[in-house]
Amino acid sequence: MKLIIAIVQDEDATRLISSLMDEGFSVTKLATTGGFLKAGNTTLLIGVEDDKKPACLSIIEKVCKSRKQIATSPVTLGGANGMYAPYPIEVTVGGATVFVLDIEEFLKI
Repeated sequence: MKLIIAIVQDEDATRLISSLMDEGFSVTKLATTGGFLKAGNTTLLIGVEDDKKPACLSIIEKVCKSRKQIATSPVTLGGANGMYAPYPIEVTVGGATVFVLDIEEFLKI
């Protein structure tokens, strides 16, 4: 038995949950916040039998694609007492961070 912990962008979460549930996976959703862009993330907890792990990971990989996005990074102008100006930078967002843990027991009570 495995516990798959998938951290995905909020933008991908609804589609991923639907895809997983359509294939018979049970999903627990937790709202979380990322550290880099302070963007909303969703953490999914998915308990699966060992033989179902590849199918689950395949769905996550198919739905959660990486993509480029323009974000603003503050730049200081004029030294320590200067003003901050937004500076556009291109960053890669999306995809998923996935942890797979061995589980000794899984109960639905």
